[in-house]
Amino acid sequence: MSSAPRNDRKPVTLTKLHEMRALGEPIVMVTAYDHPSAVVVEQAGVDVVLVGDSAANNVLGYEDTVPVTVEELLMLAAAVRRGLKTPLLVGDLPFGSYEASDAQAIGTAHRFVKEAGCEAVKLEGGGAMADRARAIVRAGVPVMGHVGLTPQTATALGGYRAQGRTAERARRVLEDALALQEAGCFAIVFEAIPADVTDVIMEHMEVPVIGIGAGASTDGQVLVLHDLLGIHDGFKPKFVKRYANVKAEMLRGVEAYVDDVRTRAFPAAEHSYGIAPEELERLRAQLPPHRSVV
Repeated sequence: MSSAPRNDRKPVTLTKLHEMRALGEPIVMVTAYDHPSAVVVEQAGVDVVLVGDSAANNVLGYEDTVPVTVEELLMLAAAVRRGLKTPLLVGDLPFGSYEASDAQAIGTAHRFVKEAGCEAVKLEGGGAMADRARAIVRAGVPVMGHVGLTPQTATALGGYRAQGRTAERARRVLEDALALQEAGCFAIVFEAIPADVTDVIMEHMEVPVIGIGAGASTDGQVLVLHDLLGIHDGFKPKFVKRYANVKAEMLRGVEAYVDDVRTRAFPAAEHSYGIAPEELERLRAQLPPHRSVV
C-alpha cells in the first residue's frame, strides 16, 4: 500500500512535469468533472487533472463526446478548479471549438483560462491541429496534444479502435506527435496505440508523454475517474483497470434507503428534531379543537 500524500506538496507546474520526465518519475493524470472528484484526486496526490470532453457521456448523458459545448465544459472545469490546490488543471477543447481557425482556437483557449481557471488546454489530432496548437501557445496558453485514437474524430479513424497497427499508420502517429512537439505542446497524450509502437515513438519524444492504452514506456498514465472507480458499468475499454466498484456500492446504498422508506424504518427517532414538552403543549393550546369528519 502506498503512503499517504504529504500535505506540503507544491503546485505542479510545466517545469515540474519536465523534471519528472527527466528523473524518470511517473506522472499521474486523472480525468475528473466535478468538485467532489477534484477533492478526492487532490487528496490522493494526482499530478495532473484533465476536465475531459468525455464528460459528455460520463456525466451529461450524451452518446459520445461530440455534442458537449464549451459552456458545459467551462462550468465543469470551474467546479474542478475550486477543489484543487496542487495538480495542474487542463481543460479539453470540445469538438467544433478550435478547428475552424487560429482565432477561434485562441478565443476558446482564453475562455478556459479566464473563466474556468485552467492552466492549460488540450486539443486532439496532429496535422492542421498542430498549427492550432502553435497559435494557442503563441497566444500565451500552454497546450497538451493528443494523438492515436482521438474520440472527437473516431468515426474518421474507423471507430473506437487502436491506432498505429500497421507500419503506415504507426508512421502517421509518429508524424502527428512530432508535429505537436515542434508546435510547442508541453505534453502529449498517446491513446490506444500498440505498446511496441509507443516504444519506438518515445525514442523521438522530448516532452512528457501521457499514455492511455499505449503501454508502459510513456512518462505517465491517465484514466477517467469514472472508469477506474467503476462509477458506471457500461462500455469498458481494454486499457481500463478497475480499482473499485463504486456504482455497485451506490446502488446498494440507494436500495437500502428505498427499503427503509417503504417499511417506515427511516426516519428513526435519531434522525428527527425535538421540541420541549411545554412548548408542544403551548402549541396545542393555541390550536382550535380538532373536528372529526363524519
